[in-house]
Amino acid sequence: MSDQLKEIAEIPRDFLRDGTLFLNRCTKPDKREFIKISQAVGMGFIIMGVIGYVVKLIHIPVNNILVGGA
Repeated sequence: MSDQLKEIAEIPRDFLRDGTLFLNRCTKPDKREFIKISQAVGMGFIIMGVIGYVVKLIHIPVNNILVGGA
């Protein structure tokens, strides 16, 4: 019974230890890395916007024609 309690008590302790190790390894990005990440995110927004625009422009009217505007 006490072994089970020890195992249960180790779970939060391991989680906190892993969390502090992770935070200690994290570093703040420098200016060049931040700009590179921002450009990648911006390109993702642009690509997703173009895909959404194409779907709205082409797919929805074609779908309404095929379905018959129900």
